[in-house]
Amino acid sequence: MRRWVANLCTAILFAAGVCVMPIAAMAASAHIAVAANFTDAATEIAAAFTETTGHQAILSYGATGQFYAQIAQGAPFDILLAADAERPARLVDAGNGVPGTAFTYAIGQLVLYSTDPKLVNGSDTLLVHGANTLEGTGFRKLAMANPDTAPYGRAAVQVMDALGVFAQLKPKIVQGQNIGQAYQFVHTGNAELGFVAAGQVAHRNDGSRWVVPQELYDPIRQDAVLLARGQNNPAATAFLDFLKGDVAGDIIRKYGYAHPE
Repeated sequence: MRRWVANLCTAILFAAGVCVMPIAAMAASAHIAVAANFTDAATEIAAAFTETTGHQAILSYGATGQFYAQIAQGAPFDILLAADAERPARLVDAGNGVPGTAFTYAIGQLVLYSTDPKLVNGSDTLLVHGANTLEGTGFRKLAMANPDTAPYGRAAVQVMDALGVFAQLKPKIVQGQNIGQAYQFVHTGNAELGFVAAGQVAHRNDGSRWVVPQELYDPIRQDAVLLARGQNNPAATAFLDFLKGDVAGDIIRKYGYAHPE
């Protein structure tokens, strides 16, 4: 009887192994370059993706322009989640991206933010008060991302140009390599004021902010693209499918972005 029970247990364990092993073998990982503004949202999406599919999303954060240059030189990424639509299209044209895979996963929102609760808020209309804040003397440093490499930096310049304050603010501007670094300048107090992404302050209740009207800058369409290296990677294709779905869409909206329907 004992031998029969032992043989039965062995058979059950063997059968379980036969069932589990193919599933484990199917799990894969994808290396994904993520625009710095999308850090928090991407981290949550990646966790939900792994929980749902078993695949791993290995995320690297930085400036879209820097990622573009690295990918063009052969950096080992499977997917780019850019902060613009231009560079994914250029990667496809250059043969570094897979044709027909680029799509808009989020539309960004620019915010003028300060940790000082009195610096930006006011009783005036948002547009008037935002302009008055930038024209005022209540700050020494204004943080923004590098407009040459970061779309959010380019949008910040467009806003200041539209308000006619760019020339006078130039001496006060401190540039981060990406929007993540620009946010850190404000968060740490190295700049009293800064242009940041809405997603970076979506869950903060402190400080003061001005949600910049969309008519003051070009839409920040953020596109994803499957890169040539990832075209045969099941985790990469699965991640892009997941990014288009409802779970990812809810997370994207939660962090202050619009999610294209």
